[in-house]
Amino acid sequence: MSDTQNPADGTDSGGRSARKRRAILDAAREVFLRGGYLGTNMDEIAALSGVSKQTVYKHFGSKEALFVEIVTGMTSGAGDTVHERLPEPTGDDDLAEYLRDYAYRQLTVVLTPDLMRLRRLVIGEVARFPELARVLHENGPARAMRAMAGLFERLAGNGRLDVEDPATAASHFNWLVMAEPVNRAMLLGDEAVPPPEELRRHAEEGVRVFLAAYGRGTGRPAG
Repeated sequence: MSDTQNPADGTDSGGRSARKRRAILDAAREVFLRGGYLGTNMDEIAALSGVSKQTVYKHFGSKEALFVEIVTGMTSGAGDTVHERLPEPTGDDDLAEYLRDYAYRQLTVVLTPDLMRLRRLVIGEVARFPELARVLHENGPARAMRAMAGLFERLAGNGRLDVEDPATAASHFNWLVMAEPVNRAMLLGDEAVPPPEELRRHAEEGVRVFLAAYGRGTGRPAG
């Protein structure tokens, strides 16, 4: 019999443990984003997740560890959506169109209300928990820069971009696309997030400027 098998009812205790952990994370995400770090207590998380407070501590050890897990999970998941679920461009793909899709996906993922609330929350706690800012930066902007630099290096290698410093090109692309709408939403709140059609136009203009500087051959926009 497996170590995780309950001899009385045949249920998988390891599976129950995973479900409890998932329930705690879902509850903690909701409570932290609604009330902030200081406004959140473990009793509320336990009640919302349907487990005892002792179970919450058994899985995560402390409120701070649980908060770090939320930050890590949300930022890593967003990064996966942007950078790992978009296929690499082929020689037959329209490069401008590919980059517009990339830019638009990046904008729509980062500007989701929960991620914006998380960013504001982490910035508000940076003096108390500087490691949270490092976690968010590493799994968010820094990961994006590395992914884009690698992409631009590959595109330069096959003659589709004229890039000497991929990291600098990634920084230029990132800030052309992200700076204005993200800063607006960070400061003015969720209601300041532009509608999809405006985000798409912004992505197109950012890519147009980027390719004017770095485009070569079929990557350079027509006109």
